[in-house]
Amino acid sequence: MFSIVFLATVASSMSLQIWLALRQLRHVRAHRETVPGHFSGRISLDAHRKAADYTAARTRLSIIDTLIDGAMLLALTLGGGVALLSAWVGAMPMPALARDVALVIAVALIGGAIALPMSWYRTFVIEQRFGFNRMTLRLWLLDLAKGVLVGTALGVPLLTLVLWLMARAGDLWWVYAWAAWVAFQLLVLALYPTLIAPLFNKFEPLADASLRERVERLLVRCRFAAKGLFVMDGSRRSSHGNAYFTGFGRARRIVFFDTLLSRLQGEEVEAVLAHELGHFKLRHVLKRTAWFALASLALLATLGWLVGQPWFYAGLGVPGPASRYGVALVLFMLALPVFTFLFAPLAALYSRKHEFEADAYAARNASAPALVTALVKLYEDNASTLTPDPLHSAFYDSHPPAALRIARLEAAAR
Repeated sequence: MFSIVFLATVASSMSLQIWLALRQLRHVRAHRETVPGHFSGRISLDAHRKAADYTAARTRLSIIDTLIDGAMLLALTLGGGVALLSAWVGAMPMPALARDVALVIAVALIGGAIALPMSWYRTFVIEQRFGFNRMTLRLWLLDLAKGVLVGTALGVPLLTLVLWLMARAGDLWWVYAWAAWVAFQLLVLALYPTLIAPLFNKFEPLADASLRERVERLLVRCRFAAKGLFVMDGSRRSSHGNAYFTGFGRARRIVFFDTLLSRLQGEEVEAVLAHELGHFKLRHVLKRTAWFALASLALLATLGWLVGQPWFYAGLGVPGPASRYGVALVLFMLALPVFTFLFAPLAALYSRKHEFEADAYAARNASAPALVTALVKLYEDNASTLTPDPLHSAFYDSHPPAALRIARLEAAAR
């Protein structure tokens, strides 16, 4: 029975994703030849067409991604892939815990290998075609290798601990696993600025004295303490621009992409940073972290119940697993996105609410007109579509549509 429910859910989720992508394609193409009113005179028709074509190319690729992911999911579950891997790993002469870890790693490697060609195509075909990619194949491979090593160094110990808890900590293992997961997230947050990020990018102190003075005045007004202001060599990989702050406590640091600084004026950089600070001062980071922790607890509790349900394994193509813990974790992680996709608009709506609030904070503590001009430049430089399909946007976009966001900022400026 559960196999039928799962298959119907997979078909429904895939159909919905493809339908949304086709809506996006039609909507973007229909508005390709007209710049929206809020951007008339600010963004050229050629730039608007480029954004439409870039969005269309990425959307078409997303349809292929959906089909590949669906085929891989069915092959691993109802197609017997996980069952075969479980039997193969189960025959290895090693402790049960090591076999469970090996099973999870094997499935992760298969998924990564299948996703690799699409990642290459996205970088060296689509991003290259539209003038964004600056990576060499050597750098791409080096990043891939570093990512695998970092993921292994951090992820395998956590995976081993969770599987050990599943086997040894009794019926409430999921509570202890949740505590370990939260601690792991805090550890990564602490290590990222000084140990992880420098493995991939170079960070230099902000050298522009006038900009540094402007930013420091903003930090004083916002009562935000940061350990340092840094510029990241984002141009080494892409022409896309961004800014962010990372870390917590006294280790907080503010990071600007060099591509952002090369494009924006001092007042515009200040406004963009004020928006990012708004997320912190309005406790958006804390609220999202809390919601994420609660959701993780609920999901782990669900997994704690499913571990003891024979229909869960049989319904996903693994009748009578030799070791249920690794199999349960794999099946749960494979099936979870299918059953949670319908909740994506709620997460997007919550995120958009925070973006509007951060914009309002920036308008109060910096300059709303400067934030408008900065956003317009970023929309143009990043080829962000100004005319997304509303329903597609409701599922996928964590930021409000460009026209609505600019309209609110202009109202705040008035």
